[in-house]
Amino acid sequence: MDIVNIEPVMLKGTVDAVPSKSVAHRAIISAALSGGECTVRNIALSKDILATLDCVKALGTEFKLDKENNLIHFLRRKPINRIKNLTMDCCESGSTLRFMMPIALTTGKSITMTGRGRLMQRPQKPYFDLFSHKAISYIHNDDSISLGGQLKSGLFKLPGNISSQFISGLLFALPLLDGDSEIEVTTPMESKGYVDLTIDVLKTFGIEIENRSYRRFIIKGNQRYQPRDYTVEGDYSQAAFFLVAGAVGCEIKCTGLNPNSLQGDKEIIDIIKRCGAAIRTYKDGSIAAVHTTKMHGITIDAAEIPDLVPILTVLCCFCKGESRIINAGRLRMKESDRLSAITDELCRLGADITEGTDYLIINGIHTLHGNTVSARGDHRIAMSEAIAACRCEGEVSITGGAEAVTKSFPNFFEVYSGLQTGPKPIINHGEIIASED
Repeated sequence: MDIVNIEPVMLKGTVDAVPSKSVAHRAIISAALSGGECTVRNIALSKDILATLDCVKALGTEFKLDKENNLIHFLRRKPINRIKNLTMDCCESGSTLRFMMPIALTTGKSITMTGRGRLMQRPQKPYFDLFSHKAISYIHNDDSISLGGQLKSGLFKLPGNISSQFISGLLFALPLLDGDSEIEVTTPMESKGYVDLTIDVLKTFGIEIENRSYRRFIIKGNQRYQPRDYTVEGDYSQAAFFLVAGAVGCEIKCTGLNPNSLQGDKEIIDIIKRCGAAIRTYKDGSIAAVHTTKMHGITIDAAEIPDLVPILTVLCCFCKGESRIINAGRLRMKESDRLSAITDELCRLGADITEGTDYLIINGIHTLHGNTVSARGDHRIAMSEAIAACRCEGEVSITGGAEAVTKSFPNFFEVYSGLQTGPKPIINHGEIIASED
């Protein structure tokens, strides 16, 4: 699809939460490193997850995909000495790149990490600074990173305010090394929930990490990943789109979310409550956000929840008064400059948003109007625009790479269409059609 046209109609129905991409990355890597037979269940084969699977395959992991049942059966792992050089295609997945680099460096092989889109423009300096101190060579090009050397145990100092993915990447790799290691976090850590997820999944697969108040992580060496069957829980960051749709007036129940999840993006529930909407919980475990006339502007700290910012901006557009989203500077180095993208595109629909260096100020309005907007090749921008279309007075046409939703939510527009109300379909593909793989 190159163009998606949406006629504004409120959505109604039930949505099964997409399996958590964040958890799936971690479970796949852990299962692969175990080298034994195990099964990871409830997997959505988004482009990012396929990238991680390609990388563990490059490490010698053998597995079988059961697409019908959303399973991955891990079989065995070939001895690393049979692999001459490692090439890993990370596609556009920042998690894949940052998780796999330290793991690959445990092999002592020459390594080439490739990517596309804006992936190689995203910050890698925390690793590069470490590599310089650890006698690991690197060459950073527009479309690849070449590495040479072998990761060795010891002290690793990392900032905590760029991306928690760097810390998670080391947490995967350091238990495999001879000797104990320690990660020292040199600045206040953001996105703690993602590190919690990593430690939790590692524990399931037999790896112990000592977390000392997110300032130091103590990692014993010579640990071994144990084969474990694992079921991936539903993703709060994806469910957030339909929870916000409920908060702005749609009637949508979300199923498959773990109420005790460690996912940081579970914060979407509290944010919706804080702005004055209601959260309704059902006996079957499903939840729904419900619009109220009391919805008002709030201040949202994005430091721990950067992925929620685009859809939270949509939410704030329909809250009375002024809302602020602060500490959001990291969004400028995502698949797009998300602060600029969500501001410009929602303003095309009539929103009142002021963009700062690391913040947004949103003045609430009652309705938006139709227009043509660009997804900027960014999955979270495309999905946010689709939800905003529910409260528009005219047709919304999403151009500029609406197919980017395949990165994390491959069937998003199919799910969206299934929630249509009214006598005719409200979403259709435009005149320019591209085949989907």
